[in-house]
Formats: sequence, structure tokens, C-alpha cells
Amino acid sequence: METLPWLLLVLPLLAVGGITWCGWRRQRPAVVARLAVGSALGTLLVAWWAWRQGIDARGEIVWLQAGGFTVSVGWLLDGLSRPMTLVVAGVAALVQVYSLGYMRGDAWWGRYFAGLCLFTLAMLGIVLAPNLLQAYFCWELVGLSSYLLIGHWHERVTAADAAKKAFLTNRVGDLGLLAGVLLVWQSLGTLDLARIREILAANPEALGSTATVAGVLIFLGAVGKSAQFPLHVWLPDAMEGPTPVSALIHAATMVAAGVYLLCRWFVLLAAPGSAALEIVAWTGLFTALMAAVVACRQDDLKRVLAWSTISQLGYMMLAVGLAGDGRGPVAAMYHLSTHAAFKALLFLGAGAVIHALHHQEQNIWKLGALARRMPVTFACFGLATLALCGVPPLSGAYSKDAILALAHEEHRTGMYLLALVGSALTAFYMVRVATVTFLGPAKSQAVDCAPEAPGVMRWPMLLLAVPTVLGGLWGIDEAYGRVFGVAGEGGGSVWARFVGPWVHAPGVALAALAATLLGGGAAWLWYRKAVSDPLDESLGALGGWCREAFRLDALYEGVLVRAHDLAGSACAAADRWVLAGFLIRGLHGLVASAGRLVRRVQTGNVQIHALFFVAGVVLWLWLMLAWE
Repeated sequence: METLPWLLLVLPLLAVGGITWCGWRRQRPAVVARLAVGSALGTLLVAWWAWRQGIDARGEIVWLQAGGFTVSVGWLLDGLSRPMTLVVAGVAALVQVYSLGYMRGDAWWGRYFAGLCLFTLAMLGIVLAPNLLQAYFCWELVGLSSYLLIGHWHERVTAADAAKKAFLTNRVGDLGLLAGVLLVWQSLGTLDLARIREILAANPEALGSTATVAGVLIFLGAVGKSAQFPLHVWLPDAMEGPTPVSALIHAATMVAAGVYLLCRWFVLLAAPGSAALEIVAWTGLFTALMAAVVACRQDDLKRVLAWSTISQLGYMMLAVGLAGDGRGPVAAMYHLSTHAAFKALLFLGAGAVIHALHHQEQNIWKLGALARRMPVTFACFGLATLALCGVPPLSGAYSKDAILALAHEEHRTGMYLLALVGSALTAFYMVRVATVTFLGPAKSQAVDCAPEAPGVMRWPMLLLAVPTVLGGLWGIDEAYGRVFGVAGEGGGSVWARFVGPWVHAPGVALAALAATLLGGGAAWLWYRKAVSDPLDESLGALGGWCREAFRLDALYEGVLVRAHDLAGSACAAADRWVLAGFLIRGLHGLVASAGRLVRRVQTGNVQIHALFFVAGVVLWLWLMLAWE
């Protein structure tokens, strides 16, 4: 029983090795598919068993020991990691199966599945990490696998550029995380989670004046990975990768790793005297609103979902920072868990549309009327849309209301009202994209021939629809509440959970529903018969500014990229004229000239040698007398 959780890490690792071996041996794609899907289903089975049995255990092996410094690798299964492991393994398994249909005939079949298995290994490594050092190494491995999968179709310039952009942008956040890890080690003398909790429980002031700095540095790592302002710019471009990759990595798991990191190491952010939580909350709220506004002006099907993901991650960050007693992480993890299901479903639905159109079209204004041609895809996409909008009794309504209720309880009126505005915007852009894509008039002949997704792609969507509908009634918040020592409000029964928001915070639930109906209703009225975006004329230049994401990419290119280019030119000039010119060629010339001069003097004539000897003796005597 105690060794069983090791399989969560070993199975994906074996799959990576096996698929790599198959690629070297040029085995058939069917062998690769069996290895990948078999590993994913096995990992899911182990994760389900650990969750079902409620295993609370820890295992470690010493990897490196030098003096008093020990590096351990292991796993930590508890009330926080068990459900997260199930989320990662579940979505990964469904995406692996879905990919059998979506990626059929791809030239880089083996490399694609190896990348998915590598990502699963790295993500589970973060979830199960018992210490910050292992979490950091797996954090970097997640970034590497994301780079490989975004750039899967590397022959496309846009995909290659997007992969490099994601990798480099995340390095900024990762550098902050590394600095935070080193600062924690310097301040507390350990990176082990259990030991850190013991130290801070015995002495809450153990971090001293570094509490805020350490918390903000760790948060900076989460800002990069979870695409928060100002390091969010990589995620929309990451949509150049295959759509199943977007569902697994850029919707359900990798981008949520930052939120999970903050919840797992919440004890460091909530240290007495730290202002880190306030920074986390305001950054998340700003990101949520900014991304929601941008999503309202996007026309690419996947980019709408990408900006939606950024916005929802902002809500999770807002929840983390709202309260320092554990209620924040509970609300954040609750929304993370439900969001993983319905956002993955949205991406898989978008992938079904793209697959039906032979990967030729993603612009929603060239689609339309797909509900008749793809009824199963439409039903799944519609359910996920309603869940994201927060329509009861779907899962998203409960988890989003939990965040709003927490802001209301904490008397953060400004944050609460702004979060409600974000809810209205969320309903607006999601009803907009669903209406234009599936219900509006057909805008091209291609949609008339679009077939329904094949069975291997339909079944993962149908299975994800189950937690999308019922996830709010499973007591997920109560389970997380027990981890953080916060009493739940569900009471344990399904009915109590069903009516919970309307009993405990009826005003918040009513306000959230009103915001959803307002935003969704406006989008329905404006877009149900539209063949072009009516906001183009209404907003004018402002709309274009929002469509271009407030031109932050242009700003970064104009400031950071040009500064980088100038620094590169300066370094090249210094290398050419100072290092290679003066120090290398100049010194070489000086030594060569001195050598030529000496060769002229050293003629081999005895009289000249004697003359120099006498002159040297006279010079030495003169210097000695002058010194005295």
C-alpha cells in the first residue's frame, strides 16, 4: 500500500522511455498509442485508488547528500494532493484517448505522446512534491514539456515562435521562484514542507523581515506559470499547439500549477507581517478583469478560451489572497477543480470543431450553424459554457459563488463588485462565442459538410460533461476545507450542497446570477443573428485596442525586445573591438613587436652580450645607490 503511490510517477516515466525507444526502433504508431494510453489509464487507476482509500502517506529516498545538505525525492499524499492528483491523471487520460482521433496521421505521433507523458510526470511531481526543491525541478520540467508541445508543429513559424515566447516568458517567473526557494532555505534552513510548518507553528515570526519578499518571489513563479499580469502574454500564443495540448496543459493543469503552488505553500504567504496575500489578490483581480475584456473582442475560437483561462486563473488568485485563515485556498482549489473539467471540455469541443473543418478554420465569424451538424459537440460545449458562466446548478456556479461570497464576507466591497463585473463579462464572451459558432447563421460552405466528431473524441467529452454538471454537488469544498481546518457549509448531503449558496449567502448568489443573466442576455440579443461583430462599429478604436490586448505585446517588443537587441549589439561590439580587437589582437601584436625587437638585439655577437651585461650591472648599482 505504501509503495503504490510511487506508480503515479513511475508509470508516466516508463511510458516516456518506452515511446522514445519505439521511436528509435521505428515501431508502429499503434504500439506508441498503447503505451501512452495504457500508462495514462494506469496512473488514473492508482490516483482513483489513493483518493478512494483516503491514503495519507509520505515516501522519500535520499538522492544527494553533501555534509548537512540533503536532497530527497519522494511523494506526499494528503487531503490536498489526492484530489489534485485525480484531476491531473483524469484529464490527462481523457486527453490521451481524445488525441488518438485528433492527431491521427500526424507525422510526429510518437514525439507528441512522449511529450504528453513527460508533462504528466512533471505535473504529478509538482503535486506530490514534499519539498520545495523537488517542486522547483518538476516546475522547470513542466515548462520544458510545454515548450515541446506548443512547438509540436515546429515547421510553422507561428508555432515555433509561440513555443520560444512561452519558454522565455516563464523563465522570468521561474527566476523569481528560484530566488524565493533560496530565501526560504536561508531563512529557515530547510525546504521540507512538514519541517517548515513545524518551524512556523513554533515561531510565526521565523521568516522575520523576509516574509513579504519570500511570499512575493514565490508568487512571481505562479504569475509566470498561471499567466497572470504582466507575464500572461505567452498563453494566447500557445494556442498554436495542438488543441488537446491546450485542453490538458493550458486549461486544466499546467496553468493551474501556480494556484496549487500557492495553496500548498500557503503557510509561507500567510506569515505574520507579510503583505504577499494583498499583492496576490489585487494582481488576480486585475488580471481577471483585463482578460475578460480582451476575450470579448477575440474572434479566434481557441484564443477566446485562452483569455477566458487567464481570467478564471485571476479569480483563483483573488481567492488565494482574500483570507489568511485557509478559506482563500479552499475557494481557490474548489474553483480550480471544477474549472479543470469544464475548461478542458470547452477546448475539446473547440478541437472537435477544428478537426471537423480539417484544421483549416478557427475564426468564429467563418463558422455558424454547427449545432445541426455536430449535436453532441454542441451539447458538451453548451454545458461547459453554462458552467463557466456560473449558471446553477452546474459546477462553475458553486465554485465561482464561493469566491464572491468570500470577498463579501471579508468586507472587500470593491473587490466584490469588480468580481461581479467580471462575471457579467464572462457570460458575455462565452455566450457570444457559443452563439456565433453553433447557433448563428452559417457563414461559409465548409460548415455544411462538417461531420460530428468520431467516437474516440466524443467519449472523452461526454465523460468530462459529468463533473461539469455534478461537480458542485460532490462536496469538493468540504474536502478542501478539512485540509485547511475550515468548516464546510454543505452539511454532507447532496440537497444541502444544492441549496447551500442560496441559504448561506442568498444576496451573493442572486447578484452573481443577475450578473450572468445580464451579460449572457446582452450577448444573445446582439449575436444570435449577427454575421459580423456589431461591436466593431460601436467601439471603434477602443475595440481595436482591446482586440490587441491593450498592445502589451507591442510594448514588450518595443521596450524589452529592443533593449535586448541593443544589449546584444553592444555585447557584439565589445566582443569584436575590445575582446577580440584590443585584448586578443592588440596584445598579440604587442608581443609580436616586442619579439621582433628582441630578435634584432639578440644577434649572437659576444661583444654585444658583454656590453648589455656591463650596462645591466651599472644600472643595478645606480639604482641601489639611488635607493640608499
